[in-house]
Amino acid sequence: WETCWFKVELSIPLAWAGREVHFVWESDGEGMVWRDAQPVQGLTKEGEKTSYILTRSLKESEPHSLTLYVELACNGLFGAGKGSMIAPPDPDRRVTLSKAELVVFNRDVYELLVDLEILLDMAQLLGEENQRSFQALYTANQMVNMCDVTDPSTFPPARDLAAAIFSQRNGESQHTIHAMGHCHIDSAWLWPYEETIRKCARSWVTVVHLMEHNPELTFACSQLGLIPVLWQAQQFEWVRSCYPGLYARIQHFVAKGQFIPVGGTWVEMDGNLPSGESMVRQFLQGQRFFQEQFGRICSEFWLPDTFGYSAQLPQLMRGCGIQRFLTQKLSWNLVNSFPHHTFFWEGIDGSQVLTHFPPGDSYGMHGRVEEMLKTVKNNKDKGRVNHSAFLFGFGDGGGGPTQKMLDRMKRMSNTDGLPRVQISTPDQLFSVLEKESSQLCTWVGELFLELHNGTYTTQAQIKKGNRECERILHDVEVLSSLAVAQGRGLQYPASQLQRLWRLLLLNQFHDVLPGSCIQLVVEDALQYYTEIRRAGAQLQEEAVQSLCRDLLQPKGQSTPSTLVLNTLSWERTEVISRPGPDGTETLALVTVPSMGYALVQEPFVPPQPVAVSKQEDGSITMENGLIAVCLDTMGHLTSLQLLDSGRSSVPDGCYANQFALFDDVPLYWDAWDVMDYHLETRKPVTTLLKPLEITLAGGLRGSVRFSLQVGKSSTLTQEIVLDAACPYLRFLTQVEWKEAHKFLKVEFPVQVRSTNATYEIQFGHLQRPTHWNTSWDWARFEVWAHRWLDLSEHGFGVALLNDCKYGASAHKNILSLSL
Repeated sequence: WETCWFKVELSIPLAWAGREVHFVWESDGEGMVWRDAQPVQGLTKEGEKTSYILTRSLKESEPHSLTLYVELACNGLFGAGKGSMIAPPDPDRRVTLSKAELVVFNRDVYELLVDLEILLDMAQLLGEENQRSFQALYTANQMVNMCDVTDPSTFPPARDLAAAIFSQRNGESQHTIHAMGHCHIDSAWLWPYEETIRKCARSWVTVVHLMEHNPELTFACSQLGLIPVLWQAQQFEWVRSCYPGLYARIQHFVAKGQFIPVGGTWVEMDGNLPSGESMVRQFLQGQRFFQEQFGRICSEFWLPDTFGYSAQLPQLMRGCGIQRFLTQKLSWNLVNSFPHHTFFWEGIDGSQVLTHFPPGDSYGMHGRVEEMLKTVKNNKDKGRVNHSAFLFGFGDGGGGPTQKMLDRMKRMSNTDGLPRVQISTPDQLFSVLEKESSQLCTWVGELFLELHNGTYTTQAQIKKGNRECERILHDVEVLSSLAVAQGRGLQYPASQLQRLWRLLLLNQFHDVLPGSCIQLVVEDALQYYTEIRRAGAQLQEEAVQSLCRDLLQPKGQSTPSTLVLNTLSWERTEVISRPGPDGTETLALVTVPSMGYALVQEPFVPPQPVAVSKQEDGSITMENGLIAVCLDTMGHLTSLQLLDSGRSSVPDGCYANQFALFDDVPLYWDAWDVMDYHLETRKPVTTLLKPLEITLAGGLRGSVRFSLQVGKSSTLTQEIVLDAACPYLRFLTQVEWKEAHKFLKVEFPVQVRSTNATYEIQFGHLQRPTHWNTSWDWARFEVWAHRWLDLSEHGFGVALLNDCKYGASAHKNILSLSL
């Protein structure tokens, strides 16, 4: 990730007067040209940007000697992987400069070659049944015959032949393609956050430069952040801070309607794992930034590269002023082909948004004839709508549109035999789709991506950090709000909270929270979580001191008391641990009202204490008057009874709390995927290191502990806890993980029969089938959930809860949590 600088002193020969002069630079590292202390052009060989135009026609009055600076990075468009794109970065990588030249550019030859490219593509791709393919072929043949490479005067007549073909117009019924410049920049992926800042500058300055010479060009920035002025507020903020001159030029083109902010969120976040509150904050921070900086909010949600889309998103979009949605990721489905490209998407509350998938199934088109024809042929809503999006420009690692892409599409704007191609905007596209929407179909529920299911579990520390920090910020806001409402003199920490929220939102980017990023990004993300925990704890302490100042003052009573706060919206009765007078931990059973507090003094003896007893065979039973459990020496749950119902939750002969290890060797995307065939490699974990033993003998709390060996080198220690007055059993699990290409899960077979299981999502829940009747069912062999999944029948059910996991499944009667 090193960056080096080249000082380039140029002297243009006087004999080149009237000629177009380029500075050519070819390297396997990304670069940027600086002129007069401002960035002017990105240079990326993989993005077909290897020259900077010094002058389009050299005049005597122009300077013939000038100095440029080139900033060169030791990474390519897709990072610095050793051997393959998704391999770890090569620490010994070197960057090579292969060409640095001052050249004359022959514009006539370039235009002639673009003409021939379009004609030959038409001849090859329109098919023998289409007379236009033959017209294009014979025209190209005539052009070749007419051109004399030693006589430039033959080029214009040859171009006239091509122009005659391109000027033959389409019929009124022809499909219209809305082309928009696009540059998808991942905020972090195969490169760290800091490199993304430079990627944004390289990509966006190139777009701005193109706009200065192509006033028709429009550019939409999506959440991935390629050339992202459009979508990702975080990336805008980076450019505003680091490249103020470029940012001012961007604002100019935003005002002109060419540089179009889309997306509406702070970053292009993962579409499944963030909590409901986090998703609201993504929209709040994003829309607020766009309003403040550009005088408008986004009307389209733009999320082209996230690994699935929660069924709660339509309601959140509508609540944030957005009624339109664009993505294309479901074209990556491994099993089923999604049946629509333009449709209404309905969320769990009935909210609907008009949704469009570009039928070319890409956000990085190059403006070729083949891509235009695919866009029309592939469209699954022919007859219902006659317009579709076409996003052109290099993406993922930045880059964006090129002049050649624009020149190709100018020739196809209204040419018989090809779809109509117009440079457009998201608003123009969706406006015409809204007018044509009367026959559109409706898709209800989640947009589940049948791929990348491993991202629900990859990088466990990132998943844990996200869940914990969401909880911390919730508690800080609740306590601070209550303190301010009571007039205790506390200044609400709005700016501090915004900084912490933005750190958390940044880490929810769709290659960070899913864990599909390089180690350097993981280290950055974990540092951000550490900072949120530290600063959040300090803010929470300040709020508690302000809110409960009087309660915290010692009143001279002989029995010390403990203040217990409940930041949730329902009354809770739980066993808590508190420091005793001699420094040891003591237990207490407390009841705390909704959003309230309680003072705990004397230990409260529950009406039904926990009873723990060891049986002759080494098994251990625990009971608290609500539930009764039995565990064998391996820590398996052999019986779980809800005493009032008299029903056992574990089927006879089955083990719950069964750990199982699976082989995890996906086809390609190692950190992303777990394939369905991994289920065929199940091996129960059976190597016992320490048998089950009692650690707390009952009363307010009973607990047992055991240890297992997992795989060849990993260990697992678990404490199973039953508290007084508690209707659930807790499993405190610590894993020292040293396995490669293995997948650890824990399984709970339950004595419940239902065709659907219920999973918590943002602000609600979702049902998914427990059977594999159809390909749509079995493609969801591994799904995501938030804090719980539940399998219930009439009058009885079992739920599996967690505090830091997202991957899960419920097949037949087995609830499984991916660890």
